[in-house]
Amino acid sequence: MSLQVEKLEKNMAKLTIEVPAEELENAIEDVYRKNRGKIAIPGFRKGKAPRKVIEQMYGKGVFYEDAANELIQTAYEKALKECEETIVSSPKINVVQLESGKPFVFTAEVALKPEVTLGQYKGVEVKKADVEVTEEEIDAEVNRERENSARTITVEDRPVKDGDMTVIDFEGFVDGVAFEGGKGENYPLTIGSGTFIPGFEEALIGAEIGVETDVNVTFPEDYQAAELAGKAAVFKCTVKEIKEKELPELDDEFASEVSVFETLAEYREDVKKKIAERKEEEAKNAKEDNVISAIIEGARMEIPDAMLETQQRQMVDDFANRMETQGISMEQYLQYTGMTESRLHEQMRPQALRRIQSRLVLEAVVKAEQITASEEDFEAEAAKMAENYKMEADKVKELLGENGKKQVMEDICVNKALAFVVENAVETE
Repeated sequence: MSLQVEKLEKNMAKLTIEVPAEELENAIEDVYRKNRGKIAIPGFRKGKAPRKVIEQMYGKGVFYEDAANELIQTAYEKALKECEETIVSSPKINVVQLESGKPFVFTAEVALKPEVTLGQYKGVEVKKADVEVTEEEIDAEVNRERENSARTITVEDRPVKDGDMTVIDFEGFVDGVAFEGGKGENYPLTIGSGTFIPGFEEALIGAEIGVETDVNVTFPEDYQAAELAGKAAVFKCTVKEIKEKELPELDDEFASEVSVFETLAEYREDVKKKIAERKEEEAKNAKEDNVISAIIEGARMEIPDAMLETQQRQMVDDFANRMETQGISMEQYLQYTGMTESRLHEQMRPQALRRIQSRLVLEAVVKAEQITASEEDFEAEAAKMAENYKMEADKVKELLGENGKKQVMEDICVNKALAFVVENAVETE
């Protein structure tokens, strides 16, 4: 096999790969042997027809396509190992010559890893995040827990008020005539939820159980049913049931029921601690994102479209795999959401670009700062992976192989580069 590399514009390259005629002949013969049992030729038992007879009947190139596909896969893999350039996209294959007795020639158009010119990456200025925990934030967290612990009680001795969970019968009229879709029975409606058109739920406040109430509203101008848009309507409503949430008292007993603490003060202190930890983590992530954004903005690099498209496809595949683990196929997801695969692919574009840019600038920092990964680093990472996958570390290393280990070492260096630029960033108020 021979390989020629021609560099094109915008970090693209064309690989011309030539496979000797003998290898093409062997591949054609292999395809013939694999497929002859499927081909029926008059005068021959199935699977016994000579290759020349089959080629005479179906054409000399009957086995060419399958032979080419086999050769392309193996020859391209060899070319990747021989090529000194770093290829970062799937290949666009074009067959140049495919004829028995002659070398098989094809080209692969690929994206090459872009060169990165770093701007400032040490001492990058980022705004300091506010991680102080306020009493209002603690109150909000505690009140959410109260809401979760609330019990629902039936109310019979008062009219409807805001926040109530009601069950109603209703029928709507425009100009005294009932309209289609305007009637409902035993309909559950939480007052203040915004489920109905503006003004409807507010008008039910004060309504009593079993007493018919007229609710006067006007349909919005952009209402989905064009025949009702902008029109005044009267809904005759009867509240059949009222329920409300009864919140637990905010005291030591409540604290002991929702936590391991005996007093409300201890519980609030723990809530404060957890909010602080969450805000610290959010601040850490935000700082990393802001530092990387600043470095990307100051760097120069030209991302080939093929590299970006390959990253988008990988992200769509990863998304599909995550859906599969939840028992949802990609076809089902697209059907449920009304999304198309091409739209999903396009939605991934900004995130795919960011991933590529982030990786490239951090790899450039690795090179600039001569950051390395040691065997101890690899052993520690393999141990983490073993713990995550519930496997022996030696088995993880075996499965990784040399290529996998190389990738892990590169990832370790990139993570070190991220820690380096974040540590050297300057936080401003």
